[in-house]
Amino acid sequence: MSHNSFGHLFRFTTWGESHGPAIGCVVDGCPPGLALTEADIQPFLDRRRPGQSKFVTQRQEPDQVRILSGTFEGFTTGTPIALQIDNTDQRSRDYGEIKDRFRPGHADLTYDLKYGIRDYRGGGRSSARETAMRVAAGAVARRVLGAGVTIRGALVQVGADRIDRANWDWSAVDDNAFFCPDRVAAARWEQALLEARKSGSSLGAVIEVVAEGAPPGLGAPIYGKLDADIAAALMGINAVKGVEIGDGFEAASLNGEANADEMRMRPDGTVAFLSNHAGGILGGISTGQPIIARFAVKPTSSILTPRRAVDRHGQEVEVLTKGRHDPCVGIRAVPVGEAMLALVLADHLLRHRAQNPDAPRVARLPRN
Repeated sequence: MSHNSFGHLFRFTTWGESHGPAIGCVVDGCPPGLALTEADIQPFLDRRRPGQSKFVTQRQEPDQVRILSGTFEGFTTGTPIALQIDNTDQRSRDYGEIKDRFRPGHADLTYDLKYGIRDYRGGGRSSARETAMRVAAGAVARRVLGAGVTIRGALVQVGADRIDRANWDWSAVDDNAFFCPDRVAAARWEQALLEARKSGSSLGAVIEVVAEGAPPGLGAPIYGKLDADIAAALMGINAVKGVEIGDGFEAASLNGEANADEMRMRPDGTVAFLSNHAGGILGGISTGQPIIARFAVKPTSSILTPRRAVDRHGQEVEVLTKGRHDPCVGIRAVPVGEAMLALVLADHLLRHRAQNPDAPRVARLPRN
């Protein structure tokens, strides 16, 4: 049981540690004949890359990806695609003081209890550094989905401060350091995060990811539910403590009439939904509407404020974590969430085509 792979027909396996020589992944199940070069992957990695603003970790990693296998003359061959990124800016000395201490909020204790050994340098395998390879694999998944499927993410809450959805503007997402669709909220967050960083603390966040153009029919009604796999993918991102689809927990406060996504017919014979409380998924199967998911990221556990802990020898100690850390790890989780959604949809698209190759690409009812 390796527990380092994700997916079924479209599957990827990651390897490497935060302070090792490199990190990488192998993408298996990608169809042949898709155009793919490093230039198709690099822009997504650049969005996740550390050191781009004062609101994220100052570790300087170029995150330059190399394709080692699985392509020929710029096209996928149908064989495993191996991707690698070299680590170039490790500072393992920052972690020497905590090598025997278990940091509160981290996986230090649970790793030691499970394996009896752990890489204390930046968290080793549990580090969010590994998510760079998820983003790389997600870029391949986007090629499988094609240009008709658009996947975008945005930060919608920092700490207790939420955006005003009336101000939502997708064009604003790339205009600030927070992937925020509300320019007014982004200005507030700047001050809040500066104060958190100055005090040596951190803040949590909520990210929303949206897939538009996904066909109906993805997923299965029992053990292959699309929303269940999306939830697992997002929950598997470092520091994520909650996931919701569509209205999520807010649906519990609605009555049946308000929650029902009513339907009408368009002149072209396709089904029109009048709302999207379900987040584009009903009974575990996509409806053809936008697929909407949100996930909550806890505050970064690596903080400069001393916290009570214990060490490997059973002694009670205090821990403060030195090094270069994100005051809000949720910022760089936005492209990771996009990637995980792309990976799930690509896997389900291939599963759907294998089982039902003649299924409609839009929500069109069969003619009698």
